[in-house]
Amino acid sequence: MCDDEVGLRPVRRVVFSLGSNIDDRLEHLWLGVSTLRRTPLTRLVGVSPVYETVAVGDPQPDFLNAVVVMDSTLPSLVLLERAQAIEAALGRPADHEPGPRTLDVDLIVVGDRVLQTERLTLPHPRAHERAFVLFPWLDVEPDAVLPGRGAVRDLADAVTDEGIRVVPEVIVP
Repeated sequence: MCDDEVGLRPVRRVVFSLGSNIDDRLEHLWLGVSTLRRTPLTRLVGVSPVYETVAVGDPQPDFLNAVVVMDSTLPSLVLLERAQAIEAALGRPADHEPGPRTLDVDLIVVGDRVLQTERLTLPHPRAHERAFVLFPWLDVEPDAVLPGRGAVRDLADAVTDEGIRVVPEVIVP
């Protein structure tokens, strides 16, 4: 039996990555962050600056991205369900097909948990190669470590920063 099933759960550092590339991108980020902040049994540690990034894959509009770092005692699957509920509330289809979206909320890490189930893989399987996760995360936690991959700073040094820029005049609460 794991600690996510019953009993007392430890406080774990949780990282979410948010992105939006259609309609009012900043409003979608703001709504995602403000909803995450109201999640029971969590405490906000920090929100990154907003980054604008070129979309990966098929041609589509550029994304606005941010990272939210929290401490929480919630089980990993509850955190995933919260992320999916926020996406659904903003009109994201449940199929999670690639393409333009009002809001994408990815659960990146939950403490040092390493997990692979049909519903959830922790840490996020592609976080180590995504500048739009690594660079904003460093803004909040310069000494962050991605379990099984190493220091986020080293991972960020290994990915290209081409197509990503801080939007300095934009702050997500």
